[in-house]
This record gives sequence, structure tokens and C-alpha cells, in this order.
Amino acid sequence: MSADLWWLVAVVVCVAGVAGWWWRVWLGRWWRGWGRWYLVGGPLLVLRVRWSWRRVADECGLSVVRRPSWLLVSKDRMVAGRAVRPVAPKLWRVRVTPGGCAFRLKMHAGQVPDPYVGAASAMAHAWRVHGVRVRELRRGWLMVHVTQSDPLGSVVRLPEVADPLLWPMVGLLDDGSPWALDFRAVPHWLLVGATQSGKSTLVAALVVRLAPQPVALVGIDLKGGMELGLFGARLSALATSRDEARGLLERLVERELASRMAACAAAGVRSVWELAPGDRPVPVVVLVDEVAELYLSDGSTEGRRAAAACSTSLLRLAQLGRALGMYLVVAGQRVGSDLGPGVTALRAQLGGRVCHRVTDPQTAVMALGDLSPDAVVAAQSIGPGEPGVAVVAGSGGEWSRARSAYVSPEAAEAAAVRWSERAPVLPSLLDGGEGLS
Repeated sequence: MSADLWWLVAVVVCVAGVAGWWWRVWLGRWWRGWGRWYLVGGPLLVLRVRWSWRRVADECGLSVVRRPSWLLVSKDRMVAGRAVRPVAPKLWRVRVTPGGCAFRLKMHAGQVPDPYVGAASAMAHAWRVHGVRVRELRRGWLMVHVTQSDPLGSVVRLPEVADPLLWPMVGLLDDGSPWALDFRAVPHWLLVGATQSGKSTLVAALVVRLAPQPVALVGIDLKGGMELGLFGARLSALATSRDEARGLLERLVERELASRMAACAAAGVRSVWELAPGDRPVPVVVLVDEVAELYLSDGSTEGRRAAAACSTSLLRLAQLGRALGMYLVVAGQRVGSDLGPGVTALRAQLGGRVCHRVTDPQTAVMALGDLSPDAVVAAQSIGPGEPGVAVVAGSGGEWSRARSAYVSPEAAEAAAVRWSERAPVLPSLLDGGEGLS
């Protein structure tokens, strides 16, 4: 064999080896992950939905019969013209989504969304999928999400990424897409859930994702720091008693909030985000665990006064914080109107709601009732065997089922220690400290 032929064989062998390695390490991993779904499973689901839609719509009573004005019908017999066929609503923009598909649906004139919502289970049965969710997009239009399998059936784990700043994920939504708490879109959140429902895990996942970011984390934990104390290395301040919480909240309002308002007024802007990057104060996320402890009183005058002071400060933070870069995450096992009018007023300012399994129906109503009655029913159907599963709703009334990622206490504490140098010092929160200039 000539030398040129040997060189050709060597090159072919090297190329084949590199291609095999690339397939096994990169392309194979992608194929086993999302590639197989987007190239095979997803398109097949879309074809099944499109092919069977007319029949499904007819069986579910969603089609309408249109008779031309020139068509004469006497009892059950056709006198002139063609046979009348039911017309199904038209599907628009059917696309593959992670774990399913989604499409828009234009309703016929005179139809309302309720029959479509009631037919969701029948659609899921006809298409042999895990579930179908229908929501109103705008007048006359619906958005339909089809989920092939239950993405919340297994424990969600935070993905390992090189830069956590690029992946603010805290779990998965029921359509398979990432779930992130976007404070710029929804600045304040209410998290409710019974013991062992996954509420603390969600807070841990949120702290792990916020820890590497340039934000100040402030904690209020009236259980002696049992929950938020794990993140002490990353917190800029932590209050573990009613008196400490009252003082911390008053400093947040009277010093930090007032300082930011003065800076915006001096610059002639309406938000800290309009300030120059060098003059912009660091965002502050206030984590409140067991909010009911702030509102409970022992009946004494001082106890009622302390509860009222905490309530007023929280309400002011919620009302003014969005434009000033200060955000609230309020968590509790029980949040009801029996805690006083202050809780109801605060609830109205918390546009984001997360409701895990609750033992008190009033808590689910308090969390979701003003946004969507359907969300309340969905939250009350969460069973004890679904830790981390919750109903997530925004200020627009749209809701989804979601499952928070599992973060062990050891992992949360390690993340807090790892990013402890990112914890900014806020002089305005120190006893006797001056407000930020």
C-alpha cells in the first residue's frame, strides 16, 4: 500500500473517531434530551392534534352548523343545496413546546370560553396526553396548551450552569417551561403552603438563584432564624424577633426607601432604573417568613402597636418599592382575613401568588381568590404526595401549576457561604446608621 493511501486511511480513521466522539458526547446528549422530542415526538403530536381536531370539536360540541340563507330545510329533509356539515373552530399557529404543543383557537361568533374549558379533559383523552389547559387570550381567542406527560411528576433539580446569572430558574411550569420569579415584571410575591408542602424549598431555590446576583437580601424570620438563618452569610440583615423586625422594617422605610425617593427626585426621574448605573442603588429583596407572626398580638397595647407598625411598614414597602428597586417575598403557612385588615391590604399589593398545598381553605382563597376562582380549585386539589407542586398566578389572572426545584438545606447554606462576598452592606439598616446618599 502506498504512502498516500496510508495517509488517506489515517485521515478517515481520525475523522470517524472525532465524529463518533462528537455524536456520543454532544449530539447524543442533545438527542436523548430535547432533540428526540423536537424532531420526532413533538411533530407527531402536532399532526395528531391537527388531524383529529374536526372530530374532537364535533364530539365535544364545539362546532357550529352554518346554513346558507338560500338553503331550504323542511323538517329533517334537505330541499335544495348541499348537506350541512358542522364547522370546527379554526386552529392557528400550532407549535411544539417543551413536553407538548400549543396553539391559538378562534371561537365562533357567540361562543364563550366555558365550553372549551369544560372540554379540556375530553381533548386530553382523545389525544392521549397528560393534560390540556385552555385560557382566554383576548376576546374571541383562546390559548390551548397540550402536555404530553406530567413534567411535575418527578423532583425538579436546578441545572448546573457556568453563570447562574443567566439562569434565574426556580422550578418548572406544567407546560415544561422554566419557572422564574421575575421581579421586574411582578415585583412582590405571596407564598403560602402548609408544613412539608415545599414552601421552604422554594425560598431556598430563590435564594440560591439570587445569591450570585448584585442584590441585597434582607430576612425577617420570627421563628428565631430557623429558616432564613441558613442564608445568614449572604443576608445583609436578619431579624429574628418582633422587636427586631419592627426596627428593621422602619429603617427600610424611613431611611432606605426615603433615601431612594430623594435620589430620584433630585435627578428628576420616576424610578431608580432611570438613574445612571453609577448612581443606581442596589436592588433589595426582603424575605419575610411566617408573616402571620408579625400580625399576631398578645392582646396588650404594646403588642397591638408593634403589629400595626409592622403592617404599616410592609404596606408602604409594597406600595412604593417597585419604582425604588425594593421587592417583597412574603411567605406563610396561614394567611387569612382573620389576621386583620392589614393582611388584606398587603395581599392587594402582592401581585404574584404561589399557593402550595394548604390545610386551611381560607388561605387558598386569600392567596388566589381575587385573581382566579379556577386557581383556587386547582390549589385545593394538590395532595400530600405532591411536595413542591403549587399554583402560580400573576396580577393578570393567568395561572399555572408549577413545581419548585429541590434544594437541600446543605446546598442552600453552601451557596450562601460561597457568595457571601456579594452581600452588600447597607448603612441605612444598621442601628444608628445614616441613610444612603
